[in-house]
Amino acid sequence: MTTLSTHVLDTASGRPAAGMRVTLLHDDRVLFVGVTDSDGRCADLKAIGVTAGAYVLRFAVAAYFRAHGHALPEPPFLDEVQIDFGMTGAGHYHVPLLVSPFGYSTYRGS
Repeated sequence: MTTLSTHVLDTASGRPAAGMRVTLLHDDRVLFVGVTDSDGRCADLKAIGVTAGAYVLRFAVAAYFRAHGHALPEPPFLDEVQIDFGMTGAGHYHVPLLVSPFGYSTYRGS
């Protein structure tokens, strides 16, 4: 069985990004739409059945920062962050996002 999780950290404030919309796609089909909890996680994402293949996680970054009082330019430097990644087999895949209004980073976590 393959499972997937994500964790979003707001590096501008130094805390979890609570309330950010997250979308998971596979083959241009939406598999999951959710909002991060107070710890910056989408607990329901682990319940989604995933298999080997190419996936996309899409994070609504500008909407999150605007909702948290950041004055962003129009258009924002980062509107949505999209992470295209692949899963090759069974196991757990963790795809965290560290983000500010002007930059982000990701990696395969544990």
